[in-house]
Amino acid sequence: MAKIRLENVYKRYGTKVTAVKDFNLETEDGEFVVFVGPSGCGKTTTLRMIAGLEDITEGKIYIGDRLVNDVPPKDRDIAMVFQNYALYPHMNVYDNMAFGLKLRRVPRDEIDRRVKEAARIIKIDHLLQRKPRELSGGQRQRVAMGRAIVREPKVFLFDEPLSNLDAKLRVEMRAEIAKLTRRLGVTTVYVTHDQVEAMTLGHRIVVMKDGEIQQTDTPLNLYDFPENKFVAGFIGSPSMNFVRARVEVQGSDAYFSIDGQKIKANPTLSASLKAYNGREVWMGVRPEHIGLKGWTTIPEDNNVVKGQVEVVEPLGADTEIHAEVGGAMVTAKVDGHAVVLPGDTVELLIDTSKLHAFETEGSEKAIGHATLKETQSRSQAKV
Repeated sequence: MAKIRLENVYKRYGTKVTAVKDFNLETEDGEFVVFVGPSGCGKTTTLRMIAGLEDITEGKIYIGDRLVNDVPPKDRDIAMVFQNYALYPHMNVYDNMAFGLKLRRVPRDEIDRRVKEAARIIKIDHLLQRKPRELSGGQRQRVAMGRAIVREPKVFLFDEPLSNLDAKLRVEMRAEIAKLTRRLGVTTVYVTHDQVEAMTLGHRIVVMKDGEIQQTDTPLNLYDFPENKFVAGFIGSPSMNFVRARVEVQGSDAYFSIDGQKIKANPTLSASLKAYNGREVWMGVRPEHIGLKGWTTIPEDNNVVKGQVEVVEPLGADTEIHAEVGGAMVTAKVDGHAVVLPGDTVELLIDTSKLHAFETEGSEKAIGHATLKETQSRSQAKV
């Protein structure tokens, strides 16, 4: 095992394109870190720089205590799993997994031991004599993972390994990757554009946009305490709702005013919103924190907004409704048996303890983020 450390890493293409800007990160031994963000944000480029497949324009990368800026990929003691499997079509599964070890002149008995052990771990020991064309997509991905495991590397690098699989198989393979990396205890960096993969797999998640880190934190902290509007909207499924609202302060309380409808902020958020009295902010609330009046346990107390339903999506246990509120489309995840139809005017109750606020200018940073996080930390410490 080994830590990975990136210090002020940049990647530029010519003089006009900067793909990665001032990237700083240090992992722990055995940690599973996920890079997530939209296409073109620089996550795969950063992974490839760690692997040595892309040159670094500026900065330093360490694997363990070793500076690897000028170390070729084969000497970095890493194993990489690609999106497209990259299997040799003319070789069977056994030879695909053994090929890298043969190049390194590992003794034949040791190769046989490693390949069979890896095949047993990922449950493809009955497929060792098959060719890649005889395998399903999930089986091919297991072979690619097995080829990485036999290397017994210090670091695993995964580049969107599940994006070619169907939805059900992605869920199954996600669980397999989680079990495998936990069992092997190898430091892992995983790239994905799927925030569900990121939330379920990562010990920590690095959220990227336009080549820059927006926030690095645990999955729950990203969900509960996003540092800006981009992170808040990217993490969570369905994504967070944002409605422009004017802040109105009355005594010790602050309200979000949306086309004459007022939502009372919780006391902790109110304290931070006082500095924004009379100004517009983004009010943020997740779909799961909005209830339909008559079909929710959220208590009614200065937290009701009216909206006109545009779309209804029944999902079984839940129903997602999309309603126009204050000029914005708001998604609410409500009881699956709620009776609601497109065109209905509904009353939505908002869980004010889960409200967020963001500035409307610049980086659209969170308002009261640090205070809310500190308050929850103190509350948890008392338990």
